[in-house]
Amino acid sequence: MVRRWHVATLATLAVFALACEAGAGGAGGGSDDPGPTSPRGYPSSMAALGDSITAGFGSCGTFLACSRNSWSTGTAETVDSHYRRILAKNPKIKGKARNFAEPGAEAGALPSQVAQAIDMKAQYVTILIGANDACARTAAGMTPVSTFRRDVDRALTRLKKGLPRADVLVAGIPDLYRLWQLGRKDTRAVRAWQRFSTCRSMLTDPTSTDESDDARRRQVNTRINDYNDELRQACDKYGPRCRWDNDSHETSFNLDLVNQVDYFHPNLRGQAQLADATYERF
Repeated sequence: MVRRWHVATLATLAVFALACEAGAGGAGGGSDDPGPTSPRGYPSSMAALGDSITAGFGSCGTFLACSRNSWSTGTAETVDSHYRRILAKNPKIKGKARNFAEPGAEAGALPSQVAQAIDMKAQYVTILIGANDACARTAAGMTPVSTFRRDVDRALTRLKKGLPRADVLVAGIPDLYRLWQLGRKDTRAVRAWQRFSTCRSMLTDPTSTDESDDARRRQVNTRINDYNDELRQACDKYGPRCRWDNDSHETSFNLDLVNQVDYFHPNLRGQAQLADATYERF
């Protein structure tokens, strides 16, 4: 969910990237021939698509992506990602999980990520997108719902055509309004949100009780709910190989589950809880 205003900070901290990352591909480099699905139906390859949440941003204690901690394709034992759980059932997936999620990505980036999943012939694809579409500089700058749905449909159409036998999981956008409710009286969270200009549409002036600020937050919350409705409908339209999971919207975010750098992105516990909530729909 990191956006353009974080570029300077990312550049400063880039020297720490090797310490944080086990490799941008998450569990391995993929394969042109991932092999057949296991007899019990567990995939032998997978791809993660989305934004900084799925990229594991901030979960290594620095302001950088850390894909080894991703709820989807991560290798960290503490997180127990989808990849690790599938690996325990089907060893053929070992080294064949790729993380194509990009910090700052909006729904418009999904088609290009889908293309990478198709290239590696992924048998299972996870998608978590939309927070950046809502986290604009202003509420007026949020991606229109119709544009969001168009971008998601374009991506899913491309995915279904390129990987007709792949299983797809679409996760709901986390509840950012609840995060504001929990963090607005925490001085550390407020300081971090102000320092990094985090999700301005929701978190600008987080301690303000003015009606205009509350109306702005409610507007962002409504937009996220609308995005989630469109994601659910798009998944239903996709067909039986797509499963919608809204638990991440209800359970993923509180102050114990976000990192103490930006008080926004999931920490290890947050990534683990997201893995738990979404794997129930696998």
